Amino acid sequence: MYDPTIFENLKVAFENHVYDLDNIEHQIHITNRSDRMDFSVLAREFAIQFTLVSKQEVTAEIVLKASLEDLAGEILETPGKQLGCSLVLRFYKQVQHVEIQCSKIEQALNEIWEDEIELTQTLSYVYKEEASDYLNKIEIEFLHKINEENMGEIENFLDHVLDTLEALHRI
Repeated sequence: MYDPTIFENLKVAFENHVYDLDNIEHQIHITNRSDRMDFSVLAREFAIQFTLVSKQEVTAEIVLKASLEDLAGEILETPGKQLGCSLVLRFYKQVQHVEIQCSKIEQALNEIWEDEIELTQTLSYVYKEEASDYLNKIEIEFLHKINEENMGEIENFLDHVLDTLEALHRI
């Protein structure tokens, strides 16, 4: 009988919670979803994007990843391996005052997520257009892998994501 992987179980759990926030609680609006298998490196990636219903200027994206090493370690039951998936959060926000806003974003996200993250902000604009606004891709990479033992934390995690969307909207 087929035994779903950690990746599959976490993907379904995240989907269920996020779709409940959209369809039942009407707090968010899902804008995109992808589920990829990369055959060149035999990796899996699931991503779901959404905005707050009332404040759509900032987009959040939850990305769940499992590498070949993660999947093989689980399937082959390799002893001593830290089995699980990588979790990345991305936020997309327009900024005008780069130094001020990026500094405030870093401070706000470090307060919300504490020391569990590696934070990167990448700014971009369209060439040949006046650069009065920059798109800030804010990426939060979590330092530890997650697995089924973390499923009970998804609701609290999503509360933090919603808090982050609110905080980014105020900046």
